[in-house]
Amino acid sequence: MSGDPGPIRILTVDDHPVLRQGVAALVGGQADMSLVAEASNGREAIQQFRAHHPDVTLMDLQMPEINGLDAIIAIRGEFPEARMIVLTTYAGDVQVLRALKAGACGYLLKNSLHKELLDTIRAVHAGKKFLSAEASYQLAEHASADPLTPAEIRVLRLIAEGNANKEIAAQLSISEETVKGQVRNILSKLGANDRTHAATIGLRRGIIEI
Repeated sequence: MSGDPGPIRILTVDDHPVLRQGVAALVGGQADMSLVAEASNGREAIQQFRAHHPDVTLMDLQMPEINGLDAIIAIRGEFPEARMIVLTTYAGDVQVLRALKAGACGYLLKNSLHKELLDTIRAVHAGKKFLSAEASYQLAEHASADPLTPAEIRVLRLIAEGNANKEIAAQLSISEETVKGQVRNILSKLGANDRTHAATIGLRRGIIEI
């Protein structure tokens, strides 16, 4: 796709119209770029990609119906050459890793759009990868961290939703002692002071969503 002559053809996907308008304004002022389609959720993104075959897709992560991560996986499954840039407010290392493993070529925070978006589009279109400075820092900061197990992530998610150990045990059909052991592991692995702190860290790093 990147070998085609003419401007870089762009699809922007975000459930906030103001963000899509901002991208359209930035792209509209560039002679080497053209915004060919927009979508407000992952389902529309897949449909618009099939219809327009853009060179570069700008993908939000948190969206209704189908989220950005699942949309990237679906599009890349159908079009392995698709070049995707994640645009998000979240710089959590786990979130970044998920996006890269799904096939994203770039990861950019929305607060740096005006400074970095256009150069990132050109770089990804040229076959390069790009991570925002904050995303790179978060990856490096937690590169050697011991990851939570799936069971511990389930417990952390229920902690974040405000459940006590007894309630967590009942929901997961495990003993309260097992829950207490998993909570101790979670606090240790995340370097958290208490349950609330652990939930905050989990949300910030993208380990859980609520």
